[in-house]
Amino acid sequence: MENTVTYTEYELVLLLQKQDDNAFTYLYNKYNKALYTAILQIIPDTEIACDVLQQVFVTIWQKMSMYDASKGRLFTWMLNVARNASIDYLRSKANKNSQKNQSISDNVHIENIITPSELNVDTIGLKKIVSTLKDEYKAVLLQSYYHGYTHEEIAGNLQIPIGTVKTRIRTGLIQLRTKMVEN
Repeated sequence: MENTVTYTEYELVLLLQKQDDNAFTYLYNKYNKALYTAILQIIPDTEIACDVLQQVFVTIWQKMSMYDASKGRLFTWMLNVARNASIDYLRSKANKNSQKNQSISDNVHIENIITPSELNVDTIGLKKIVSTLKDEYKAVLLQSYYHGYTHEEIAGNLQIPIGTVKTRIRTGLIQLRTKMVEN
């Protein structure tokens, strides 16, 4: 029978900061699916999403000392690492070049690509909570956090000033945090 060890978040963080291999294996096994799902919401290509996931865990391993428990939970920090890595990939030169070099056959069946809304991947229920926000907050949060748009891009997409985008994101996040505490 397999020995299943569980850690509290505090114990896990301490062991990870000491570069403990068993703690890292535990972390990977516990969170890889949730992080992969978050990456897929930004990068729909499964092969690239796997590569980004691998890079995310390397980053977590290397930068664990930067995690500050007073600023949020470990999963939230890891989710931000995954989101940032996904957005970095989308903005990378390699991604831009691969988009230029797509063959016509790759573009013919674009409607068959699964969109993030079809994946039903929100293992922590965040998307459900986001859907309860007012439309003005939901729109900016979805574009920013699920699609990786910059504030400037969101302002252009929604035809609103950039200051309004920033205010709505901030207000939406505050409301989101309140709703998450209530749940």
